[in-house]
Amino acid sequence: MISAQAWSDAQLLWDYQQMHHDPRPCSVGIGLGSHDLGVADVAVDLYRRDMMPLIVFTGATSRTTQERMPRGEAEHYRERALELGVPADDILVEPNARNTGENIRFSRALLEEWGVDVSSVLLISKPYEERRAHATARKLWPDVEIVSASAPMTLVEYVDSIGDPHLVLDMLVGAQQRLLIYPEQGFMVGQEIPASVRAAYERLCAAGFTSRLAPSRPWRPSGSS
Repeated sequence: MISAQAWSDAQLLWDYQQMHHDPRPCSVGIGLGSHDLGVADVAVDLYRRDMMPLIVFTGATSRTTQERMPRGEAEHYRERALELGVPADDILVEPNARNTGENIRFSRALLEEWGVDVSSVLLISKPYEERRAHATARKLWPDVEIVSASAPMTLVEYVDSIGDPHLVLDMLVGAQQRLLIYPEQGFMVGQEIPASVRAAYERLCAAGFTSRLAPSRPWRPSGSS
């Protein structure tokens, strides 16, 4: 049973992770691989609205997706887009990336290989990872405009779509942790994080929503050594 406090804290993290960008036409759309086929659906919707002429789907597999997406996240995304009517010529697949940094670096290299001139990117992610993805892309691809996009869903709607509330809260906490620790490791640009968001993150960690924390930096209460 998830407490009312935990739900309130999760909502704070959910709201903070959203970049609240308005989609606008970009050189390319990049769909970041994950367990969530909704990312592919959002990419297709944006493509149909003429927001980009080309889609890159990027991602190998992870512990979350190795059973449900055995051919790789990017390939399953591509298949979904083809089913929804996107021409094969308008999709590129990057099948090797295993984290957000590799998603960006490998997609950039693929587009350069294909001679695609990129001045702006519609970066399509799960709703609770918009800010993490945006901060990573700004670090690794600073000379292009990054516009964030995801499914327009509430936290409750997203939990219902996944069917596992505890997993969603775990993933929210993991995304927030990376915003705290990755800038100092050079993986993303730093973010201004409100005290209320930091406190919500601490409470959720203390409540046990820690399965998606980066293993190299396990959570410890603030002030501990």
